[in-house]
Amino acid sequence: MSFRLTSPFALALLLLASACSIGEDEEVRLGHEYDAQIEQELPLITDPAITGYVEELGRAIAGRTSRPDLPWQFHVVNAADVNAFAVPGGFIYVNRGLIERAETMDELAGVLGHEIGHVVLRHSAEQMEARNRTGGVVTAICVLTSLCDGGVAQMAINVAGAAWFARHSRTDEAEADSAGIFAVMATGISPEGIPSFFETLLQERRTQPTILDDWFSSHPLEEDRVVRTRAIIAAVPQAELARLATDSDEFQALKERLRYLPPAPQVTSRTQ
Repeated sequence: MSFRLTSPFALALLLLASACSIGEDEEVRLGHEYDAQIEQELPLITDPAITGYVEELGRAIAGRTSRPDLPWQFHVVNAADVNAFAVPGGFIYVNRGLIERAETMDELAGVLGHEIGHVVLRHSAEQMEARNRTGGVVTAICVLTSLCDGGVAQMAINVAGAAWFARHSRTDEAEADSAGIFAVMATGISPEGIPSFFETLLQERRTQPTILDDWFSSHPLEEDRVVRTRAIIAAVPQAELARLATDSDEFQALKERLRYLPPAPQVTSRTQ
């Protein structure tokens, strides 16, 4: 039996279906490449007491996930703005400004757990795959039809693609929130730091709307995320939550050590 493609759109869909996915080896390779680029472009804190604490905390959380064998690395970016991001393969970056905003250890752990969740769930790798597939389909449609001849039509394609990835990102954030909650709990840390830190950022956005632009540009955050994470935590028995750590002397010592560093340079890090 033979089939005949009856339209350019059918061919585009065939190209979409045949696109190659990114395997774990490729994911790790890309992560190493990004890490090398990031180290050249962003100022990283090298103080062993600071980096050692974040590395130890991050590895403890990552080790309790379904992907403990990734080459996990955790870096502190010497930037005053509030941001954190992950790249494929287990490379996590947290800004100095975020650590300074966190009041307790469980808030920093929640952020690390969230970023670890993105890696464990392969969100960055999946977005690369999706962007490659979407780009291939759009190219095929443009080549095989006159759809892209007009500026308005091209703008419509661009807007539709941007809207899809925005929805995808919000879904990823919710999934990473849930993964972060269970990862920090498995490490013996309270998950309350996740909604608590969200509330701090939302309140700060109300009083200083532009100061958290970097965070909100790469981490869609609305009040419903606070409600959702609190609902997940509410389902955990209170006796179990009471046994989990919320703060530590080591974390407060970390914050104190950061205070003695020279002021952070003005850096913008909007990597997702």
